[in-house]
Amino acid sequence: MNAGVSPAVIDVTGLTKIFGRKTVVDHIDMRVNRGEIYGFLGPNGSGKTTFIRMLCGLLRPDDGHGTCLGFDVREQAELIKPHVGYMSQKFSLYEDMTVRENLDFIARMYAVADRAAGVARTVERMNLGRFRDQLAGTLSGGWKQRLALAACMIHQPSLLLLDEPTAGVDPMARRDFWDEVHKLAGEGITALISTHYMDEAERCHRLAYIAYGHLLATGTVGEIVAQEGLFTYEISGPDLYGYIDKLRGLPGVEQVVAFGVTLHVSGRDGDALAASLAPYGAAPLTLRRIASNLEEVFISLMRKAVS
Repeated sequence: MNAGVSPAVIDVTGLTKIFGRKTVVDHIDMRVNRGEIYGFLGPNGSGKTTFIRMLCGLLRPDDGHGTCLGFDVREQAELIKPHVGYMSQKFSLYEDMTVRENLDFIARMYAVADRAAGVARTVERMNLGRFRDQLAGTLSGGWKQRLALAACMIHQPSLLLLDEPTAGVDPMARRDFWDEVHKLAGEGITALISTHYMDEAERCHRLAYIAYGHLLATGTVGEIVAQEGLFTYEISGPDLYGYIDKLRGLPGVEQVVAFGVTLHVSGRDGDALAASLAPYGAAPLTLRRIASNLEEVFISLMRKAVS
């Protein structure tokens, strides 16, 4: 690491990227510590991928400054790349090559000193042994994902930048993937992971949420929920769907969402919300205050962003 810079793995201020007349990433600050799993959330087109590509040296920022792995993100991009494992949204390995051939090719690109040993080590770690000689294109979605993560790890990077790595993967494969990420974090490897899944966000140490290029919230799950100050009530009873449109027009009600056989009703004005919902606590309905969840908070953040 360069002398005199932040010990954080990622430490950037005001990072900005403009394409034509559109500001895709607008002065975003981020600090990620060693061994941290940092979730990066936001809707499609929010700037997540562009931000990640600036961090790993694939795009040059138009404004802002800071470091990634101790190297300047604007002036030392080529020094960052060898120490980062980058996994794009789309499976980008060669489908007409075997698992072993793909990993050997990536090892050659990174000039891994002993490629054969590196491939063998990575195959064993990622439990890919039985697929070693299978064409990558014939793997299931979950195993393609595991191979892509193996390719990220072949050169033993210090930082993983994973762009929606579990999109389209079944729940069991997603769980296995996150178990592996947590093992890597325990070894001191840092991960910045973009995701759309709220259950995955809750497995991160800290989160950042962006929309339309702007950073809207950062912190742990508990901190973000508390910062938003959202009040949520649960309504249960028969024929609930008939109440949805009525509830959405009441003072203090910002969102109404069906959760199984209940409705979750949320808003930031606690007094107005409680007053509007009071009649819905009478039989045959029941009403109770519950903790707001991360999905409800992010919907609230999105609505504020467009208002």
